Amino acid sequence: MKQLHKWNLSYSQAISIQKQLSSKVKFTSIKTTPKLIAGVDCAFTKDKERIIGCAVVLEYPSLSIVEIKHAVRKLTFPYIPGLLSFREAPVCLAAIDKLKISPDMFLIDGQGIAHPRRLGLAAHLGLFINKPTIGCAKSRLIGEYKYPGKEKGSYSLLEDKGQTIGAVVRTRANVKPLFVSVGNMCVLDDVIKWTLNCTDKYRLPQPTRLADIEVAKLKTELFSQ
Repeated sequence: MKQLHKWNLSYSQAISIQKQLSSKVKFTSIKTTPKLIAGVDCAFTKDKERIIGCAVVLEYPSLSIVEIKHAVRKLTFPYIPGLLSFREAPVCLAAIDKLKISPDMFLIDGQGIAHPRRLGLAAHLGLFINKPTIGCAKSRLIGEYKYPGKEKGSYSLLEDKGQTIGAVVRTRANVKPLFVSVGNMCVLDDVIKWTLNCTDKYRLPQPTRLADIEVAKLKTELFSQ
């Protein structure tokens, strides 16, 4: 795992880092079928003082769980729109760092380059872990789009300032689409393909869905009092 910068940063330093790192995102096609795919998600405790991160590794194509790791960290960066990865990335990286096996691909519950400075959580993490990384967000942060068809597999492009920054993908018929984008070391065709390949009967791809379930469970088990 690369160590690209420290996390004790001011607002202006964080903005500067985003601008610098966004130019380092690699748009390269995925040539080989991944055998291990990890999903990563995080959640805040009720008191908003700590954050839980979880990495769930699945075998592909069975999508069966191979390994689960989690981490808990105190929040040290304030809530600032557009800079959420500086709150969320450290705990996600801590959970990933605990994995005993090395996933071939990561699906992140968050934005990739579909971000004002083209560095959402998935892109930020992707540069640290240096693996194909896909952003699978439940909602739009920026960009304009037309609604895709209602059937599973339909998608439309997400555009911002004349640039295609992602896709709006229907992962389940007649259910709200996901907003997916390149995180690192993949292209948009890969993002759409692998989001759908990892999705069965639910809206969310299994890697991020299971990570979300695990985070919610840990939140209850560790901080229910």
